[in-house]
Amino acid sequence: MAALLLVGLRAQAQETPSPQCRAEATKVIADLRKIVAPGGVERTEKVRIGGIDQWVSVRSRDRRNPVLLVLHGGPGWVAMPTSWYVAHGWDEFFTVIQWDQRGAGKTYVANDPATVAPTLTVEQMHADAEEVVQWARKAFGKQKIFVLGHSWGSILGLTLAEKHPEWLHAYIGVGQGIDAMESERRGWAWAMQQARAAKHEEAIRDLTSIAPYATGKTPIALKDVMLQRRWLNFFGGAVYRRPDASFEAAAAALSPEYTDEDVGQIWKAEELSVGKLLTAVLTVDLSRVKRLKTPLVLFLGRHDYNVSATVAAEWFAGVKAPSKQLVWFEQSAHELMAEEPGKVLLSLVRHVRPIAERAGDVAPDGALKER
Repeated sequence: MAALLLVGLRAQAQETPSPQCRAEATKVIADLRKIVAPGGVERTEKVRIGGIDQWVSVRSRDRRNPVLLVLHGGPGWVAMPTSWYVAHGWDEFFTVIQWDQRGAGKTYVANDPATVAPTLTVEQMHADAEEVVQWARKAFGKQKIFVLGHSWGSILGLTLAEKHPEWLHAYIGVGQGIDAMESERRGWAWAMQQARAAKHEEAIRDLTSIAPYATGKTPIALKDVMLQRRWLNFFGGAVYRRPDASFEAAAAALSPEYTDEDVGQIWKAEELSVGKLLTAVLTVDLSRVKRLKTPLVLFLGRHDYNVSATVAAEWFAGVKAPSKQLVWFEQSAHELMAEEPGKVLLSLVRHVRPIAERAGDVAPDGALKER
């Protein structure tokens, strides 16, 4: 019988040409990940947050499972369009919400950039994040949810965890930002070390031109940040053993949640968000956070120099929390969710979901037992 099935599938495949355009490719991906469970949810929608329309996607095999809200990095580095790959399988264990922040992705397209641009402040982004959490709790009837913050999103997420522990089962920090200026200094020093070891004269010259880098309390000039990132990325400090994250960025073009216009505007939106927010973000120092009232889980790439993993690990060693867990990703830098997606899923199931299980916030027949 299996042989007959394979023959039938082969015949269908021969009749169906390989994808010839984006629409055909995204249809294949959408069909592969289609949620057919009767208690499931699969939707992409606008919600009113902070006075504007902001886009979220929601995916779950069982809406009774714990909610996991993802706060993407950047500013402007959207996670929704790459979640078809990066977050594959998460919806079997969580109700996963991907949110395109103000000035980013589909939310950028849904609003007049000229109207939104003046509101792109760190303070407004924190307010938006709080409002999204409140919306998620109400929409899914949850007293508590999980929040996962990556990079810039980890600043939003850790601040949320500090201010509103009563809203969270736990906070998960991925590529956690703590002391941004210290992270920048360590990133510059590492890039210079690599440049000298490689005898790369152009890199040495460029990095020397911005020295001393990230000193004092003056925000770093955006052009200097970009120059530091150019060589830090080149030597693999953002994505392990790769010169950049273009492989991940390219996956956005295959997003079933994104229209052609959405895809075409991704980088224009990111440029706006970076221009308005990045220099302010790089002055943030959360090392003052010494105690949390919610469980803490950190996922750190061993080779992350883009947002220094050592700075985050040093903070983690001293912070107090009801429980805490640090998971190292040995084959990753900053983009660990794309670099080691299998280990991310395993770690979410092993270290995060049991917190909701103990609180009784899982589908009654679907709870995983710790082994």
